[in-house]
Amino acid sequence: MAFKTDIEIAREAKKKPIQEIGTKLGIPTEHLLPYGHDKAKVSQEFIRSLAGRPDGKLILVTAINPTPAGEGKTTTTVGLGDGLNRIGKKAVICIREASLGPNFGMKGGAAGGGMAQVVPMEEMNLHFTGDFHAITSAHNLLSAMIDNHIYWGNSLGIDERRVVWRRVMDMNDRALRDIVVSLGGVSNGFPRQTGFDITVASEVMAILCLSNDLEDLQRRLGDIVIAYTRDRKPIYCRDVKADGAMTVLLKDAMQPNLVQTLENNPAFVHGGPFANIAHGCNSVIATRTALKLGDYVVTEAGFGADLGAEKFFDIKCRKAGLKPSAAVIVATVRAMKMNGGVAKADLGAENVDAVKKGCPNLGRHIANVKGFGVPVVVAINHFYSDTDAEVQAVKAYVAEQGAEAILCKHWANGSAGIEDLAHKVVQLAESGVANFSPLYPDDMALFQKVETIAKRIYHADDVVADKSIRDQLKAWEAAGYGNLPICMAKTQYSFTTDPNLRGAPTGHSVPVREVRLSAGAGFIVVICGEIMTMPGLPKVPSAEVIRLNDQGHVEGLF
Repeated sequence: MAFKTDIEIAREAKKKPIQEIGTKLGIPTEHLLPYGHDKAKVSQEFIRSLAGRPDGKLILVTAINPTPAGEGKTTTTVGLGDGLNRIGKKAVICIREASLGPNFGMKGGAAGGGMAQVVPMEEMNLHFTGDFHAITSAHNLLSAMIDNHIYWGNSLGIDERRVVWRRVMDMNDRALRDIVVSLGGVSNGFPRQTGFDITVASEVMAILCLSNDLEDLQRRLGDIVIAYTRDRKPIYCRDVKADGAMTVLLKDAMQPNLVQTLENNPAFVHGGPFANIAHGCNSVIATRTALKLGDYVVTEAGFGADLGAEKFFDIKCRKAGLKPSAAVIVATVRAMKMNGGVAKADLGAENVDAVKKGCPNLGRHIANVKGFGVPVVVAINHFYSDTDAEVQAVKAYVAEQGAEAILCKHWANGSAGIEDLAHKVVQLAESGVANFSPLYPDDMALFQKVETIAKRIYHADDVVADKSIRDQLKAWEAAGYGNLPICMAKTQYSFTTDPNLRGAPTGHSVPVREVRLSAGAGFIVVICGEIMTMPGLPKVPSAEVIRLNDQGHVEGLF
């Protein structure tokens, strides 16, 4: 059976002028700042005017641990938003922007798929409205001002060995992970070792996504710790007077982007922090704006629920005062089989036993999300190779966990294929059973917070950390950072730090390699195992097949 590619489907979309999409939400035309005909930013003035309105209901879409078999979290987020609109609810979708690095690497874009997509797909997966370029520029302006300060006398006494602010670019480039800058003599400054991270790993990205407004943005930028003196005193961004100019560069990027689905329903696409090294959610300002404009807001969090949902609850919801009404956990029969030990090449053959063997991964995510006081429903994202027996095995397992699994065919049929899930989400959200609370209190000791996540979410026996790491956490507590939440950076593929260990393992330890203070973003990053903040390209990158065809259309994006 031949299927159209995502980009072919997106190109055939019957898009409406973005002003019409804004009108659906009650956004006056003068408060939409258009970028072409099909995308626009919403003005800060209009967003401020919404403050007194009541909030709609917030629905989180999360997933099992990702596998090469595919899960379809963004596709389900878009499909559910369309499905809620189809059954008469005023629903808004909130997702992250796509990074160029994964687009030209192997992960692909972030606009959904099949008949559940956000458009314009090509622009969203490329430069879009320039937000990531602005974040890159603001981040690297700070880098330049740090080195410039040192060059012109270093009045702050920065220890060049303790500059912790690296540079960024929005591309996968392993050659830039570790570099030496300022070679070439006196006129070029003082040589030191540094490196590049990918833009989505920048603290500036995390700050933009957690800031309430431009004033909050500048305050947070000023709070960034950029370096230390020889006696370990922190130096802040505001000390080199970069926060004002950085805010100017980010002024437009701070405004949420409004686009539409294939079915002409509204979607905010804004921000894109890594779900490993940062909190992996779209911006607070976009989510809050959507909650003021819609009855339902469907949003997603990066990777599996052990990373994305935990950070959504413990960082974003905690800091923004959000209270989710329900959560959807996306799973596929194929991924269950893979968790049950089936090789990717054999996933097309029916294997009910492997499905049952792989279901504990899903079960653990269900229990974890319920632990936050949020009611759960499972969305089985349908593939054509799924058999009735395999689907029934997943449904039966989920029922044993005290939840319901619903087969969803939005990829093929759009909103018509996800109506059942939409009705269930409404039922859960309207039931009033949600009683959200974070996993740990603000005043818990930092290392105890790490242990709480590791034991309750990952089901680890213990956390292994050197004395130097524990001492660093205590020093941050003494410096007034003890109330910050924890942002765990580990592999997305497993509950453990071993990406090859699927299922629901127990009896493992979580080794902590490094801790980083993101004082501006407002969390402590705890790096476990081998996590790269600058990915590399695969042996055969997607960039090799991305091109313009004879009609001048982009091909090869997915």
